[in-house]
Amino acid sequence: MASIVIGHGTSTALGGLPHRDAAAAAAFALQATVLPAIPSLPRRSPAEGSIAQALLGIDGITIGQYGAFSVDVASVDPRGEIATDLQHDAFTGLRAFLAAAPRDLDAVKWQVVGPVTLGIALARAGVPGELAFDVALHAVRTRLDHLLDAVAAALPEATQVVLIDEPELGEVADAEFPVAPDVAIDLVSGALAMVEGRGVTGLHCSRELDWATLVASGSDIIAVPARPSLVSSAGYLQQFLDRGGVVAWGAVPTDGPVPTTAERPWRALTDLWCDLVQHGCDQVQLRRQSLITPGTDLGAFTPAVAERVLGITADIGRRVHDQVAASRFVLGA
Repeated sequence: MASIVIGHGTSTALGGLPHRDAAAAAAFALQATVLPAIPSLPRRSPAEGSIAQALLGIDGITIGQYGAFSVDVASVDPRGEIATDLQHDAFTGLRAFLAAAPRDLDAVKWQVVGPVTLGIALARAGVPGELAFDVALHAVRTRLDHLLDAVAAALPEATQVVLIDEPELGEVADAEFPVAPDVAIDLVSGALAMVEGRGVTGLHCSRELDWATLVASGSDIIAVPARPSLVSSAGYLQQFLDRGGVVAWGAVPTDGPVPTTAERPWRALTDLWCDLVQHGCDQVQLRRQSLITPGTDLGAFTPAVAERVLGITADIGRRVHDQVAASRFVLGA
């Protein structure tokens, strides 16, 4: 099997898929993008929702039939054992993917909800602030450790690309955010540290966030929607590229009408890159150090729409790859 380059426009997916059949979802995930992504299947079962899955096995947490949870605060222990039962309904998508994937697969991507977002969910459920984030970090680090081992056992040759999903981090500058920005970054960095040396680290934030905060996390990959507002952070983005970082561009919008072809999102991405170059970014690095993804996960759509979105994602990825190859030819690299 040819080696997958983590960059050069390699296409991959984010988070969930809408399939109710786990075997069908696994087969689709393995062929839809160049870098296969292990899916969660929240429409198949609420247990596969990101928060419900992250809470599984924490003492004092009871998860209901429809994904809601309750907390016995007296039983919550920031140093307690976190169980990861891979036979639980919450990990059906993972099990189906690992069973279907070829043992010589050379790279795979997966993600988990991060400690800031999980801590906020716990705090909203009544866990006192500091305790909520201590428990969240412990739970995320333990879950990462267990899943890294499980994926390595099933796919021993695969480079694991692991994204920490932090949608709540987009509100970190708000005066009412429950932790200070430096504490939030420490939490994310603490989760990423569990992956270092065992895989490629990534941070995904679907909301607007200052790039200084993103870069401070120390992740190898930063996954963000490809929005024009990124131009204002061109300096930080170039610093990230200069240290070898890879940007996963959410190039196929899914927060409005879903495109039917690659033309409109491709034009939007290349226009964004042109603007970034005008503000100091290196045009070759932007392409070489890139992944291409949808704007969000696809769990809320239909399988047909998911197939269309990931088809467009793969098409854009091929175009970027072709541009990288052409630049190498021109530059003699």
